[in-house]
Parts: sequence; structure tokens; C-alpha cells
Amino acid sequence: MAPVARELSSIRGVLEPLQTAVSVEGQVLELHDVLEQYASLPVILIGWSWGAWLSFIFTAQHPALVKKLVLIGSGPFEEKYAANIMQTRLSRLSKEDRWEVLSLLEILNDPAVADKNTHMARFGRLVAAADSYDPLPYEDEVLECRCDVHQLVWEQAAEMRSSGQLLKLGKKIHCSVIAIHGDYDPHPAEGVREPLSRVIKNFRFILLENCGHQPWMERAARARFYNILKNEIG
Repeated sequence: MAPVARELSSIRGVLEPLQTAVSVEGQVLELHDVLEQYASLPVILIGWSWGAWLSFIFTAQHPALVKKLVLIGSGPFEEKYAANIMQTRLSRLSKEDRWEVLSLLEILNDPAVADKNTHMARFGRLVAAADSYDPLPYEDEVLECRCDVHQLVWEQAAEMRSSGQLLKLGKKIHCSVIAIHGDYDPHPAEGVREPLSRVIKNFRFILLENCGHQPWMERAARARFYNILKNEIG
């Protein structure tokens, strides 16, 4: 999200919190501490991908600290919408890359493999290619890849979704919520729009055409994405 933080910093003060805790609740606490220490509260909270869920959970637990919530490229909020995400990704890759992704999944799920960070980073690059529609050239600004953090946090988050707990948290959110989603994102748009429209009264959904999982990297969607975002944060 570094490019987005830099772009928005031209019109507003911006924090880009980094999460290192190995649990969902731990990451909520990390975010809370950063905002309490450095932000002017309440904030406009913008989350992308896993960060969208984290921001959603945080807002439900600390509604007084968030005046507006923006979800970008969020994962689906109900299990039934998630079934074909990996299959969609695999179908977009070459035969060689598809084989490599499946091999990397085996490695990442093998408890005998000690250091998985390098494998996780490679997996992320391959998935990012499948998630993109027509990406602009960009510099990889990933600071560190932590497979242990990803696996432990995702295990808890996935359970929250499958149990219905994640979506239920939406009933505690009373601020304005805007979801921005690419039409080429393998995370199905309906998995965000339909569930959230049932539990959040002040909810809007914006679909970007010719756009994958990272709108700020997309040739056709980048300008519209930033215009929407800047209008929302005013």
C-alpha cells in the first residue's frame, strides 16, 4: 500500500501501519496502538485485501475511532463465494506457472519445511500476476515476507468467515462503508457486495472495470480509483 499512502499524502495526513502480530486480535491491538499514538481520531480507515478484513474487524470493535471505512479488493465475507478463487487464479496462469504454484502450495503446507518465507514471496509474485488485468510497471516495495504470520492469522480469519462471525461483526459498524472492487479480481465482487449490503445500513459498492486486485497498479482503472479515493477522504 506504500504507493497509495504516498499518493494520498498529497492531500491528507497518512499513516501506513504495519502488522507483525501472529493473531487476528494481536493485529487489531497493534493497529489500535498505532492510531492511539499517532492519529487524529476518529480516522478514515482504508484497508486492502487482508487489510480490508482487519479494518472491518477493527471498526466493529472500536466504532468510536473510525468515521469512515474504505475496503479495497476485500476477500468475500461468506464461505460460499470463496470456493473458486484459487481455481480462477490457476486458470489465468501458464502451464509452467500453474505447476509452480501447486508445488509451492505443497511446500507451504509441509510442516517439515522450516524456512518458508522465500517460497511464500515467490508464491505471492505468481498470484499477483494472476490477480492483475493490465498492470503498469511498478517497483516491488514489500519490506518482509513472513509466512508464519500469514498462516497463523489466516487460519483464524478463515474460521471467523466460515462460522459467520466475521459478517456478524458488520452489525456493529455504523459509520459509512465504501467497498471498491475490480471486476477482474478473483475474489468475487458479489461476495463483498451482497453480504455487506445485508448487515451495514450506510454501505456503497463501487466496481472498477478492467481492474484486478490492486487498482492503483492497473492501467485502465488507476486514475478512477484515485479520484474515488480522494473524493472519499476529502
